[in-house]
Amino acid sequence: MNENGALDVERIRRDFPILERVINGHPLVYLDSAATSQKPRQVIDAVSDFYANHNANAHRGIYTLGEEATEAFEGARAKLAGFFGSSDPRTIVFTRGTTESMNLVAQGWGRKFLREGDEVLLTDMEHHSNIVPWQLTAQVTGAVLRYIPLTDDGQLDLSELGSLLNERTKILSVTGMSNALGTITPLGQLIEAAHAVGALVAVDAAQLVPHHGVSVTEMDCDFLAFSGHKMLGPTASGGLYAKAELLEAMDPMFGGGEMIHEVFHDHSTWKDIPYKFEAGTMQIAQQVGLGVAVDYLQALGMDAVRAHEEEITRYALDELLSAGATIYGPKDAAARGGAVSFWFRDVHPHDLATVLDAEGVAIRAGHHCAQLVMRRFDTPATARASFYVYNTRDEVDVLVDALATAEDFFR
Repeated sequence: MNENGALDVERIRRDFPILERVINGHPLVYLDSAATSQKPRQVIDAVSDFYANHNANAHRGIYTLGEEATEAFEGARAKLAGFFGSSDPRTIVFTRGTTESMNLVAQGWGRKFLREGDEVLLTDMEHHSNIVPWQLTAQVTGAVLRYIPLTDDGQLDLSELGSLLNERTKILSVTGMSNALGTITPLGQLIEAAHAVGALVAVDAAQLVPHHGVSVTEMDCDFLAFSGHKMLGPTASGGLYAKAELLEAMDPMFGGGEMIHEVFHDHSTWKDIPYKFEAGTMQIAQQVGLGVAVDYLQALGMDAVRAHEEEITRYALDELLSAGATIYGPKDAAARGGAVSFWFRDVHPHDLATVLDAEGVAIRAGHHCAQLVMRRFDTPATARASFYVYNTRDEVDVLVDALATAEDFFR
């Protein structure tokens, strides 16, 4: 941060080697952090150092390298617990990210405890990773899926929440921030309402936790899934937070080495949490890298990260609307994150993304793994620009100028 408490973006940018690239003759303008964030040199170096100097299998060898690998791996778990406000590192299960984590909840908890006629409450805002696992579980258990609809401005329509949440609801699984609309959901209200009827709450926090300080203790969620690669960490890093008593009661999703206590001919017993969910060789270097990403974010300060995102998003919304773009989701930057989906003039998003790439601008185009959202707003796809700690107002200006180039190209 600089002396006024804001992020020193120019200094931050120097930590990201990829931002020095030139694409098609133009400096790279990377506006797709909602898909995956770029990695600072500190994270890259940590992964390289692990492989160069400490590489061994965690929890296996009693030799020096094995002990170093285990210490680094478990150190990352402790960092994540602290980052999310949990006092117990056992509540963090390492996975490859949010998709695997949501499958773990749907299978490890849902298949064990849901019965025919029970209800799972989702929303029309969800990423497919928070829909498809529940569909698979519902097919096996006979549970029923229900959905909270959306308003025209991309918010959750909570007018019928009292009837959607009822004594048959066993779990509410909801995004903390939409990847397709940018909407920040009212988690406090939803968690309180769900717990009032005895339902658990699972939060898809893939888009939320890279940009907002989160305390699972204050939030009182039961599950929280996160992806390391969206919060400056390596791909295949991430995990699931869950209350310890729920992890104790759940079944493992994967079976194999290291997650067992004893194996007999006809049954096995499991290790204590969280290890009963971590079968086989884990993503050791990746999770170590994620621990360093957490260090980086905490050094910046999550309040400053959020303030920067809100400032850049507000500027982008104003500039895109002035340029003639149609924005999907809330128009108030305070009510949303930095994933801004839009349609520009009559240019299809796929064509738009192709022209923008020729100008060095990287955006996302498609349905963003959120086809329910696309159907709700009667659009086959959107273009999406998403911002993070290394983005600047100047890059928003480059985006808008590139839109004008695309308009001329398709005129």
